[in-house]
Amino acid sequence: MSRRQIAIALGVLLCVVPVLAEEGGGPPKPSPEQHKLGYFVGKWTATGTVLENPFMPAGPFKSEDDCSWFEGGYAVVCRSEGSGPMGSMKSIGIMGYSTEEKKYTYYGLDSGPMAMSTVPLGTVEADTWTFVDTSTMGGKPVTSRYMMTIKSPTSYDFEWAMKDAEGKWQTVMKGTATKGS
Repeated sequence: MSRRQIAIALGVLLCVVPVLAEEGGGPPKPSPEQHKLGYFVGKWTATGTVLENPFMPAGPFKSEDDCSWFEGGYAVVCRSEGSGPMGSMKSIGIMGYSTEEKKYTYYGLDSGPMAMSTVPLGTVEADTWTFVDTSTMGGKPVTSRYMMTIKSPTSYDFEWAMKDAEGKWQTVMKGTATKGS
């Protein structure tokens, strides 16, 4: 960086800092919607069943999930380890809230061959969190819905469904997650 560029950058910074200080300074505080993500912070055990579907074999699964606030308190990061019909799996997921779109967001990766190419958007109504997404699986467009229904401060049920060729929701996975030690 040249001296001139540094001088311009410092000049802009000196103009912006007093404005921020007048407005309360620092970044904005997490919104009430972002605070709702705190429900998921902690250690969870999820158990359930993968039902017969064209994308994975059917059978039981179990995972141990460790979720914590990401720095700043705007998002929750979950690291998971588990096993199911396709063998052992590790994953990472990030839940956040888009103040622009007024929707919750989710992005995840796992140790399997598939990676999310989209960011599912979610809403909360009463005790049910619903994320809907259209992506590509096996070369075909697939609309999926992931729902979590809170049963207590330490338990929620979940269901993952996909639309079939007739546009009807078909459940491909369901189970329960329990918060504990």
